[in-house]
Amino acid sequence: MKLRPLADRVVIKNVEAEETTKGGIILTAAAKEKPQMAEVIAVGPGGCVDGKEVTMYVSAGDKVIYSKYAGTEVKLDGTEYIVVRQNDILAVVE
Repeated sequence: MKLRPLADRVVIKNVEAEETTKGGIILTAAAKEKPQMAEVIAVGPGGCVDGKEVTMYVSAGDKVIYSKYAGTEVKLDGTEYIVVRQNDILAVVE
């Protein structure tokens, strides 16, 4: 299956969280913070959303930082994705 986002939606996949601290301490699954960095998998076409013209500024393959509690989590073929609006993406990591 394939996800094709609509309007100003973006499909992202979380980048794995760090398993050790800078000091070398290994973290358990419960101690890891939810990562806020993700890779863009698919981008909607933009267009007219809520009466405003929306231009998409991200593209597939970009690494982005998104709002902590943004989006809807979706599991497809055993892989977890998050569908967010473009305005929930805070920055592109270069």
